[in-house]
Amino acid sequence: MDDDVVKRLKNIEGHVRGIEQMVENDTYCIDVIKQIHAVQAALDKVSGIILEGHLHSCLITAVRGENPDERERVLAEIADVFEMKKFT
Repeated sequence: MDDDVVKRLKNIEGHVRGIEQMVENDTYCIDVIKQIHAVQAALDKVSGIILEGHLHSCLITAVRGENPDERERVLAEIADVFEMKKFT
């Protein structure tokens, strides 16, 4: 997962630099906005990949574990992530 995420983030970084150039060059606003939406979609994809990894490792470990406080903490974290997503 890490290599894929890093590769995607570097791609996004390059894309953001391209948007910066577009703004500096007074590119048509709608074209800039379309590129911003593409970056947002790419970041959402990265977020999903990271969340999937977390669900398959940390969450499963906590749910199967003996510590109820840890289980509740991890479940609350996941709930917070989904709550944040509702507002984006």
